[in-house]
Amino acid sequence: QVQLTESGGGRVQPGGSLTLSCAASGTMFTIDGWGWYRQAPGKQRELVAIMFSGGNANYADSVKDRFTISRDIDRNTVSLQMDSLNPEDTGVYYCYADHSGGLYWGQGTQVTVSS
Repeated sequence: QVQLTESGGGRVQPGGSLTLSCAASGTMFTIDGWGWYRQAPGKQRELVAIMFSGGNANYADSVKDRFTISRDIDRNTVSLQMDSLNPEDTGVYYCYADHSGGLYWGQGTQVTVSS
């Protein structure tokens, strides 16, 4: 059973940066694909970034050119570098892993952008 552990959330001022990380355990094999979702208060969960098994990445329009998803294949981890943060980026961020036909989710980490 794959387990995902997230870290790196917190509070930051507008214009600041944060890096979220997500580590997979419980598997000896490379995670096929990764992604990050977020959920703002009172809103539905939305896809932020996705990295496919081949290494290509897609982003939501709202974060394009500000966020960067990257992975470490050897360590089975994924990161989300978030720059130029604004209050609309506030929410709980969840990583997910697409692995061997299953989808696995992290517990979520809070990101608050506020002055």
